[in-house]
Amino acid sequence: MKVFPLALLTLLLVALWTGSQGASLRSSYSMCCYKNMLIREKIPASRIKKYQETPSHCSRKAMIVEVRNGRKFCVDPKEGWFQEYLQQKKSTTTSM
Repeated sequence: MKVFPLALLTLLLVALWTGSQGASLRSSYSMCCYKNMLIREKIPASRIKKYQETPSHCSRKAMIVEVRNGRKFCVDPKEGWFQEYLQQKKSTTTSM
């Protein structure tokens, strides 16, 4: 009768392990931006909290821009307004 609790414990541990592996796999691909996700509207520099490049495994190169309220947007890094933002940010960091 000791086999049943051990088998149940093993199944539980396997389920927890595969669930955590699936979550980490999903989260890495949720960092990707696709064509229909890109926004074209300019985000005011004062609203931008931070930004990061999408991971290399993503099919489209994009920037994930997070604004002050926590929302995230996908932006084409070649957008003119975003390039201007990067230049502004670069010049203010180097002038300090």
